[in-house]
Amino acid sequence: MVKTFKIFPVLFLLIVAEYSAQPVSVLASVDSSDFLIGDYITYSLEVIADKNIKIISPFIRDSLKEVEIIKELDPASAEFEDGKTITYIYTISYYDSGTVTIPSVAVQYRTQDSDEMKVVLSNPVTFTVHTIPVEQQAEIKDVKEPLTIPLDLEYILLIAFIFLILIALAVYFYLQYRKKKSLLPVKKKVIKIPAHAKAFAALGILESEQLWQKGQVKEYHSKITGIIRNYFEERFNLPALELTTAEQLHQLKRVSSAEKILEETEQFLNNADLVK
Repeated sequence: MVKTFKIFPVLFLLIVAEYSAQPVSVLASVDSSDFLIGDYITYSLEVIADKNIKIISPFIRDSLKEVEIIKELDPASAEFEDGKTITYIYTISYYDSGTVTIPSVAVQYRTQDSDEMKVVLSNPVTFTVHTIPVEQQAEIKDVKEPLTIPLDLEYILLIAFIFLILIALAVYFYLQYRKKKSLLPVKKKVIKIPAHAKAFAALGILESEQLWQKGQVKEYHSKITGIIRNYFEERFNLPALELTTAEQLHQLKRVSSAEKILEETEQFLNNADLVK
């Protein structure tokens, strides 16, 4: 036992001497050893190096796969007589219970007189994450009691004032709407008369004129042809008034709904052209 206690200081001095001989050392730490699930954990990497050492910012995401990285702060640097320190601080979190070990993080560096890239490893860090204690038999309560606003005269007057303003605004906008609506022109409903009804009405007027009986045969056929052409134009969307009889018949042949009247129409229009 006495020999063991004598050997321990020697080993400690050897370890300190070894780290002191290195131009760069990295110390990893967290701000506590016990956390609750979801707590924010401060993870720090403190790099101690000589002044002529160029430190490459470490890429820690591969080393921190076990935890969630919440935020990465800007590194803080300071200089002292024989060297400098650079501290990298990360806010992390862990969402399960158990013991978590963050492995060693590799930090790259090089000296001013050399382009050779070297690597130094930090120490691993272990901490414990606990679940939130829950009382199974406890009564279910709100997270926080509902707030109650005490009623006083000033508060009641304020509510009444706001209410009156809202009513006044509603009345104002309603009156403006009524006024604007009354100024709008009233749109008359246009009743569209079907093409066949117009044609029957025109034929009735033509019959009442008795042009045939008065010997005005040419004028009679001109008017009845015009009535039929107007019907075709409105019924089948054809420019019948601008087409010749042959062109009009050609257009009618292309309309499937006009097949039943095509033969009678052709005979009628040809007879009318002969009379005219």
